[in-house]
Amino acid sequence: MERQAREITTWGNNVFVKIPVTNTRREPSYDLVRRLSHAGIKLNVTALMTLAQVREVAECVAGGAPCSISVFAGRIADTGRDPVPLMAAAVELLGSAPNAELIWASPRELLNIFQADAIGCHIITVTNDILKKLGLVGKDLGDYSLDTVKMFYDDAHKAGYEL
Repeated sequence: MERQAREITTWGNNVFVKIPVTNTRREPSYDLVRRLSHAGIKLNVTALMTLAQVREVAECVAGGAPCSISVFAGRIADTGRDPVPLMAAAVELLGSAPNAELIWASPRELLNIFQADAIGCHIITVTNDILKKLGLVGKDLGDYSLDTVKMFYDDAHKAGYEL
């Protein structure tokens, strides 16, 4: 990974090299992250899901090159855990590494944009499907209920369903 990172960083000044928090053998990449960051290589340390990982990575990059730390909040939510407390704690942990920005990765719903903003998360990755829902922000819920009923009616009508 180190050889590849050193090559990729030459591609442009705006390039952040993505480094997973562990390799496929579950061995942490902390030493590599520290070496690269302090060699001036901009990083996106990715696939983090625990506060212990955030703490370790923050210590590794503190004082180094600009860095993004991608915590996969959506995947955390997929396990039945509320990612908001963990993400809020991650924002606090990154106070020790002002060169690092927290990414709320893999959001699952529009609400995640507001949650990320409320806790002071720096960046959120958002898919087009989620962005398309921005027009719903503030929509009257009574109107939205009626739109939903009409959608059900139209679906049944199009399917030729009658009783």
